[in-house]
Amino acid sequence: MSREILLAGLDSPAELKKLPADKLPALAEEIRRLIIRTVSKTGGHLASNLGTVELTLALHRVFDSPRDKIIWDVGHQCYTHKLITGRKDRFAGLRQLGGLSGFPKHVESTHDILDTGHSSTSISAALGILLGRGEGDSKVVAVIGDGALTAGLALEGLNQAGQLGRNLIIVLNDNAMSIGRNVGALSAYLSRLTTTRPYQFAKDKADSVLPRLPLLGPLTLSLLRRLERGFKALVLKETLFTDLGFEYVGPIDGHNVHSLIRVLQRVRTLERPVVVHVKTIKGKGYAPAEQDPTLYHGVAPVSTAEGKLDDEQQLPTYTEAFARIAVELGAERSNLLAITAAMADGTGLSAFQHRYPERFFDVGIAEQHALTFASGLALAGARPLVAIYSTFMQRAVDQVIHDIALPALPVVMALDRAGLAPRDGETHHGVFDITIFRAVPNLTILSPASAGEMKAMFHYAFELGGPVMIRYPRALCGPELEALDSQLEEGCPVPVLGGGKEVLLLSLGGLLPEVLSAAELLRTRGIGADAANLRFVRPLSAPRLRSLAAPYGLVVVVEEGASSGGVGSAIGGLLQELCAVQCLGIPDRFIAQGSRRELLDLCGLSAAGIASAAAARVKQLSRGPLHRL
Repeated sequence: MSREILLAGLDSPAELKKLPADKLPALAEEIRRLIIRTVSKTGGHLASNLGTVELTLALHRVFDSPRDKIIWDVGHQCYTHKLITGRKDRFAGLRQLGGLSGFPKHVESTHDILDTGHSSTSISAALGILLGRGEGDSKVVAVIGDGALTAGLALEGLNQAGQLGRNLIIVLNDNAMSIGRNVGALSAYLSRLTTTRPYQFAKDKADSVLPRLPLLGPLTLSLLRRLERGFKALVLKETLFTDLGFEYVGPIDGHNVHSLIRVLQRVRTLERPVVVHVKTIKGKGYAPAEQDPTLYHGVAPVSTAEGKLDDEQQLPTYTEAFARIAVELGAERSNLLAITAAMADGTGLSAFQHRYPERFFDVGIAEQHALTFASGLALAGARPLVAIYSTFMQRAVDQVIHDIALPALPVVMALDRAGLAPRDGETHHGVFDITIFRAVPNLTILSPASAGEMKAMFHYAFELGGPVMIRYPRALCGPELEALDSQLEEGCPVPVLGGGKEVLLLSLGGLLPEVLSAAELLRTRGIGADAANLRFVRPLSAPRLRSLAAPYGLVVVVEEGASSGGVGSAIGGLLQELCAVQCLGIPDRFIAQGSRRELLDLCGLSAAGIASAAAARVKQLSRGPLHRL
């Protein structure tokens, strides 16, 4: 028998509305147990989802999804939403190949309005939906976390929403006290007062009548408005929102489902933009996550009894290698300053932060600012090291090109999660950075195949004195091969496996172990295959590549990035008159979630996939009139 007795009978928000109100707290606890049990097997965003259970129930109790649009910012707090919108029977497959995404996904359900995996998009999208649908009595709700408000996009959305004055509802999920502390009963009383119909009616009348009174000139009216805002700011700390044109409600206890429902019911009747400030506890209901919500924000499978992370997450990765390298570089260079955008732990820079706190800057979810801030530091003579996930670097393309590459500033950029990002799916795969940045003048782009090579690349980058980007996957570091110890030469690959003379496999970065295994598989099939590590995405040494490729009839370029416009395209152009070139990369489609092994197989980038593709091409060439083998 299911341990989720109440949840077992819920397949839609309509059924949630029928549940007796006094059963809602018990339902919330059932949902928490299921999330903890499931994430212990699949991994996922644990703390953030445990903190939004009651809020999600209240939203679906009050609003009529999907007629009313509920947009989840970032989306990593949507597990309860998925459970009560008809997907609980598939929840065991969360973040698995062919299973449920860990983020909202429009192809999964009509209740998922927008595919949200990056932050701070909800307000802009919600405002667009609100204005684009025309007149109607349905509502649009944007649920955004306090951390996401640091992004310029969220503030841009707030600015226009307040200016237009339409009835957009923004639910601010505050789990870090970053806006202001709860002021208690007076705040709750004023929130109840300002959302009642009599208050709103009186305010509307005052807004229309006061300006016409002869005794109240413009200066007097302006003074009254300032006094009103000043009093509210003193009591509610709401200056930002009220000055932008929003009604402010809160702070509200985000774990009191009955209080949330009452407030949202009143807010639903408003015909003006409103911010509902909800205070939640990240990791609510699971002691390890409550005690360390940062660690348990997004985790691999855990032991629910002890709250220990799975051993696999403790194996050496490129991120861990970077963490050590950053600390070492900090010791060698007193002018090295490290920057991240709300990802100190995820990128590994937390180690640098602990060692050199005065030289570490977390700018929040503000990638554009992070890069231009780094350009300013470089202009002042510092040596900035910026660590950002590849998928999030997409949000700062203009800043990389104009503010760093154009003036050729010595900024070193570490792109973590470059390539496939297991379990997180389409929005998190870092597969476009090569295509985006390969054409940018002045920019050097490298990709290491081992921890030792990564260390050499970062030292090379800081000695180079110009803009450098170093991309690496979310994967275990490759083996420390003797060939990888050779000195870096601009644009030059390094041979790793020789003696074949039929097929040359050119590997980029973390795929080298797969490429070496593929070469061995080809040799067992009677095809002489060698391997080399590209090292550089940009620049590429045409003479060295041509010299390396000359003995072979086929060169296969293997990269963990989009095959369209990737480094293989550039190499194909350089070698087109010399030999046949085959490019293997991420297929020209968005790739869903799965384990790294599953995704490499799916994309044809596993050893078996590479060998099969190369063997098929060899066979094709041997039959053609222009075969070179």
